[in-house]
Amino acid sequence: MKLTLKRRPSRAEATVGDLYIGEQHVCFTLEDVVREIPGVPVEKWKVKGKTAIPAGTYRVTLETSPKYGPDCLTVCDVPGYQYIRMHAGNTSADTEGCILLGLQATETTLVGGSSRPAVAMVRTLVANALKRGEAVNIEVQNA
Repeated sequence: MKLTLKRRPSRAEATVGDLYIGEQHVCFTLEDVVREIPGVPVEKWKVKGKTAIPAGTYRVTLETSPKYGPDCLTVCDVPGYQYIRMHAGNTSADTEGCILLGLQATETTLVGGSSRPAVAMVRTLVANALKRGEAVNIEVQNA
């Protein structure tokens, strides 16, 4: 299964995006600011805890997280980052490089009450794909 995250331009220390499976819009995303400079090593442009992961394609797994519990959506092998999760939250203050999921979004936040259902839905889709023996990847695209 392939997930595609299409980021919108960053605004006010946040980056809203759209998460798709194929052509189907699944939910919205919220991340820190995109500071990536293509071709420049991550350590040159990353601001710890305030920077979205670089564009690219990454494997997605379900792992146990000390903070978010079992079956946490995890984005693996992101250059310059560790423990990137897709989890619930509403503002860029709720993420330290992770990808927040929500069913509704403004230009800079996810609408309260929409995040946990989005995480549960995406977790179920990923779990079902993994049970079928499919690899799950996410392609992150910058605006």
